[in-house]
Amino acid sequence: MARTVWDSSVGKKTVMAVSGLIMLLYLVVHMIGNLKIFFGEDEFDHYAHWLRTVGEPFMHYEWTLWLVRVVLVVAVVAHATSAYQLSRRDIKARPSKYAHKKPRASYATRTMRWGGIILGLFIVWHILDLTTGTVHPGGFQEGHPYQNVVDTFSTWYGNVVYIVAMLALGLHIRHGFWSAAQTLGVGSRARDRALKTVAGVLALLLTAGFIAVPVGVMTGVVS
Repeated sequence: MARTVWDSSVGKKTVMAVSGLIMLLYLVVHMIGNLKIFFGEDEFDHYAHWLRTVGEPFMHYEWTLWLVRVVLVVAVVAHATSAYQLSRRDIKARPSKYAHKKPRASYATRTMRWGGIILGLFIVWHILDLTTGTVHPGGFQEGHPYQNVVDTFSTWYGNVVYIVAMLALGLHIRHGFWSAAQTLGVGSRARDRALKTVAGVLALLLTAGFIAVPVGVMTGVVS
C-alpha cells in the first residue's frame, strides 16, 4: 500500500506537501529563536543551551534536539527525493520542447528547482559553519553561539551566502505553501487569493526575520 502511494504522482506530491509543512513549522520556530540575539549575548547563549536540555529529566541531554534533527533530515530527504522524481517524470512526459516559449508560471514557480538546490547547499554550509565549526571563520567556540554568529556575519561571504539563501527560501515558501495547500485539498477557487496572500506574508516575514540577524551584525546593532 505504502509503495503504491509512493509510486503515484499524487503520493509524491503529498509527501512533498507534508514534509514541506514540517520544515516550515521548524523555520518559524527557528526564526523566533534567532531573533533572541537582539536581546544580548547572555539571552542568546542561554536559549542555545536550553535547546539541549529540553525534556529533561525524562529526555537525556540533547536527546530532544537530536530527535528534531532526525525528523528534519527525514523531511528534507523526502522533500528533495519527491521533487527530483516528479521533475524527472514531468520531463519524460514532455520530451520535446514547446514550440512557443511563453512561460505562464510565476518567477517563484520557475525558480523552485534552483531555489531547492541553493537551499540544499546552504544547509550543508550552515551546519559546517555554526554546528560543527568546520568552515567557521576565526575559530569556532563551543558553547558560545552568540560569538560564533557574530564571527560568521562579520565576513562578507558569510553575509552573501546567508542573504542569497534566505531570498531563495522566501521564493520557495511563497510558491510551496500555496502548492501544499492545493495538494492537501485545503485550496479552492474561493480560497485561492487568501492562500496566496498568506503564503506571501509568511515568505516575507520569514525572509525579513532571518535576514535581520546578519543585517544586525553588519550595522553594529549586534556585536
